[in-house]
Order: sequence, then C-alpha cells, then structure tokens
Amino acid sequence: MRILVLGHGKTGKLVAEVAAQHGHGVHVLDAKENQNAAALTPPFLSTFDVVIDFTTPEAVIQNLRACLATGTRVVVGTTGWYGKLAEMRGLAERKSAGLLYGTNFSIGVQVMMELVAAMGTALKGAGYTYSIEETHHTSKLDSPSGTALTIQDTLASVDADAAKFEIVAKRVGDASGLHTLEARSEADRIVVTHEAFSRRGFAEGAVRAAEWLSSRSGCYDFRDVFSQCFGAEKALPASSKVGGIITPQ
Repeated sequence: MRILVLGHGKTGKLVAEVAAQHGHGVHVLDAKENQNAAALTPPFLSTFDVVIDFTTPEAVIQNLRACLATGTRVVVGTTGWYGKLAEMRGLAERKSAGLLYGTNFSIGVQVMMELVAAMGTALKGAGYTYSIEETHHTSKLDSPSGTALTIQDTLASVDADAAKFEIVAKRVGDASGLHTLEARSEADRIVVTHEAFSRRGFAEGAVRAAEWLSSRSGCYDFRDVFSQCFGAEKALPASSKVGGIITPQ
C-alpha cells in the first residue's frame, strides 16, 4: 500500500516510520512543500492508497477539501477542526471518498472510553461528581484536548447532568498525553487514567486505521476500527456476556 503522510512533526515522522515497518510505501510532505494544499493535485493523489494527516487545525481543512474532492481516502489525526466535520462528511459522501477521524488513535484510550461509559452508567444517581484533568506537550494547539472532550462527551451520553463541568488542561514540556477522570462522592473516589509514554501508540493506531480504511468509502470514527478489530465485543464469545457485563470464563 502507498501512504502519503501530511505533516513532518514528531508524530508525523513516527507515523511514516511505523507505516514503513508495516511494509507500506511512504511519502511525507511537510508544511513548506504543501502550503495551502497546493501539492495535493489529482494526479499526485492518484498515486496513493491512503493519506494520513497530522498537521494543524488550520491546514487540515484545506488538505481535506483537496483530498476528498478527488475521492481519496484520508485518515485525520489532527484535532481542533470538528466544527467543519459535517461539511467534510458531506464532501466525502458526495465524492465516494473515505474519511476516518479520531480524537485519539491509541487502543488504550479506546478501552478507557468503554470504562468511562460503564462507570457513568453504574454511578448514575449515586451522588458522584466528576472532574477531568489532561496534560500535553507545550506545542499542542487545542486546549482542552480532543480526547478530554471525548471523555466528557462519553460520560454525557450516559449521564448528561453529571458531565457539566470544566476540564483542567495543562501544557508541560514534551508530555505525550495524560488523561484522568475522577468520580468523587462523600464516601470515596474512583479514578480512571490513561498515560501515554510516547507518541508511538498514536502512530500505530493511525497506520492500522489507514489499513482498515483502504478498502472502504464513507465517514468513520476511529472507534469503528477499534470495535471491529480490537473491542471486547469482538474478542469475547457471546456466552461470556451477561446483561451487557463481561464476565470471566
């Protein structure tokens, strides 16, 4: 498979490295080579199976318009652009292109989202209040992180009233990503935390997403990849699920 990586920052470089390790042909474009998406012409894009974007919230929209208009399949790891998601989804559908986005491509974070949903459901009406704190590197442009907002949205999907709080966002050095959800009552507290030790988990997830999207068109969230390829519903036999709870074998 031929993969075009847009963005030559730390994550983009690692995505290119991981894609090559997976046996794919890789070409990387940095910001200077692709100002205003000028390099993304139809003849150039036709030489690639999938494009992976790890650029900026400003650049990604121009990149998406150029790619999706030609029916190209695009995986977007950039966050902070979701105000334009409906527009980009519509373009992908009209042009029979592929669009796969996600606030976090880490498999561990997807597991955390399942835990958040389960915890919110179990504690609804039990007198718990919630808080979220996230820490990222100083060069991260969006604050709070897309992952933190997704944690909040996941909680709100099962208990809308419990999710009405501000997120504490910190930017420290070269931190790869730390997200903590705390549920606190007068009697105790429950903490769910995901800490990324490096960007490699995001890069691995993005390449897996590209492999998954290469044979599809339409618009998808990375959770679709996770649920079909890695999720508990996929991994465990039906006999182990009782009333929606995974039980030990």
